[in-house]
Amino acid sequence: MEPQSTREGFAGRLIRVEVESWDGHDFEVIRHPGAAAVLPLTPDGDVLLVRQFRPAIRRTLVEIPAGILDVDGEDALDCAARELFEETGYRHRSLEFVGGIYTSAGFADEYIHLFEAWTGDRQEGTPEEGIEVLRRPLDEMVAAARAGRVRDAKTAVALLLAGARRSRAELPC
Repeated sequence: MEPQSTREGFAGRLIRVEVESWDGHDFEVIRHPGAAAVLPLTPDGDVLLVRQFRPAIRRTLVEIPAGILDVDGEDALDCAARELFEETGYRHRSLEFVGGIYTSAGFADEYIHLFEAWTGDRQEGTPEEGIEVLRRPLDEMVAAARAGRVRDAKTAVALLLAGARRSRAELPC
């Protein structure tokens, strides 16, 4: 389906806003390049999280490493690997696509590709400035997501997917 008309309302460095006319009603739609996020697991089965300030909500948030698909020629898998290293200093030993989410489909087309990674046992680099790396047991974080205590949507979904994947693996055949 396509709108009857579209005009640009705003164009920034990252996003643009289009005003689309659908059946006589105008809708402001945010166009976003998309992103990749990764749930990093250590050899001990802990999850690596990052705590950083998010200006849009004016608070610090604990989340999985993630970044925008803003490097020419880079696909979502490569973006996830890059962001894992930039934000945590850890490199992946394996990296697997597990799903994806539209963050706010009512007004934005942002899609986040979700990955699960197994890391090495130690940091090989320094996290970006302003990021604190946290290490927590995966089971503890899955329980927090199930209880509604994880505020970041991509992080909650990635944790719930990881919990579901492990539950299926434990079922007898």
